[in-house]
Amino acid sequence: MQVIQSKEEALHFNFSSGKAIYLQLAEKLELLIAAGTYKPGDKLPSVRELALTVKVNPNTIQKSLGLLEEKHLITTDRTNGKFVTTDRELLKSTKLAIAKKHAAAFLIKMGDLGLKKSEALALLKEVDANLKGTSHEEEI
Repeated sequence: MQVIQSKEEALHFNFSSGKAIYLQLAEKLELLIAAGTYKPGDKLPSVRELALTVKVNPNTIQKSLGLLEEKHLITTDRTNGKFVTTDRELLKSTKLAIAKKHAAAFLIKMGDLGLKKSEALALLKEVDANLKGTSHEEEI
């Protein structure tokens, strides 16, 4: 059974100290958009609403949203707010880029542990077999 998380719940997370908050927030929003939590054409909460939900300064939110606009993942309608792009190819390529980044990070960490790529891939297959029948199987 898959656990459905609301958009508001998805925005609750702990910031790490190693990276600027606006960058962490932009990455989080990008992930939520790529994962389909925010669907193509969805209206995003206002800057003020996001600032209250995430508990950061509205200027930080604005800076994060600016990064997403530069990537064309969101657009601004001056009178109606900010919306997720409807460009499905862009969303697909963004999702794939995020997945590749995580896959590369996994392989690097496994290499740091002294595992060969073939061992790391075998480990993934083993973990995947253990996940059979769980909600994670359906998501991947």
